[in-house]
Amino acid sequence: MQIVGLDIGYSNLKVAFGKFGSEPTLVNRPAGAAPSENIGQQIMATGVDEPLRVLVDGKEYVAGVSYDRLENWPRELHKDYTATDSYRALFNAGLLLSGMSEIDHVVTGLPTNQYFDEGLRKHLVKTMKGEHQVTPKKKIVVKNVKIVPQPLGGFVDYLHNLGDPSEIQDASVLVIDPGFFSLDWVMLVNGEFKRGSSGTSLDAMSVVLSEAGALIAKDHGGNPGQSKMENAVRSGRNSVSVFGSRVDIKPYLAAAATTVGHIACAQLQASLRKEESDVDAIVLVGGGAPLFESAIKTVFDKTPITIAPDSVFANVRGFWRGGAA
Repeated sequence: MQIVGLDIGYSNLKVAFGKFGSEPTLVNRPAGAAPSENIGQQIMATGVDEPLRVLVDGKEYVAGVSYDRLENWPRELHKDYTATDSYRALFNAGLLLSGMSEIDHVVTGLPTNQYFDEGLRKHLVKTMKGEHQVTPKKKIVVKNVKIVPQPLGGFVDYLHNLGDPSEIQDASVLVIDPGFFSLDWVMLVNGEFKRGSSGTSLDAMSVVLSEAGALIAKDHGGNPGQSKMENAVRSGRNSVSVFGSRVDIKPYLAAAATTVGHIACAQLQASLRKEESDVDAIVLVGGGAPLFESAIKTVFDKTPITIAPDSVFANVRGFWRGGAA
């Protein structure tokens, strides 16, 4: 059985793929996608991955590139992202990266509040299922598609990493996923998904990066811009260039995450007001998990918090494991 987990985010495209009974292969690429004429011409080697070239309705797109490499093409930072050609290009790129021709199960996620839209889920399943002409010479068939709330993948990954899952059989577990466009959370009580206590905040990583850039501008006279900050965080670099000088971004990201995280946590707390018991465990997943940890600890000071190992892949690993199950 061939399984693919796809996490098509606003900043990263993450893919987990492999056969049932094995461990998945994991791939992470930037989530930039546009018609091939909208990418800049590379003059010198920079060490970045070559763009993936895929078809969308017969038109060639580049996908899996950072947004600052695209020209005259808008960044899709809105709730209708799944309806865009950029999203479809990233979907085809994810299928292509798997190296498969037939896929038994594709599992992917939506921001929690978008998952509640049944029409959107059905449309996405219809779009993803079936035969896809991903390049002029490559067709890939997807037999089954499953859509879940984004952080639910992180919960499945968390269960897999527990030595004894029965430890939380009667626990209230809150899974928080600070993504680029949205910060999403799901509440699970006795292993059951509680819709009324799950939700989404738009005070997420994109807001943190913008706030951090503004703080840098106050101290250094220039704003490095969101794309430069985003690329640094993605690649694990701790500094960016401002007027030719290297600026340490860690303190600015920490300060911005404290401010933004406080707002997001207030929204999260409001969604939990009907819960009868306190949260027993918090699991942080996603690339923004380490930055938001401090703000979440301040609010939930008595609750143990776990950051998923290699947290950027937690959701997509869980998607794949859910498909395997």
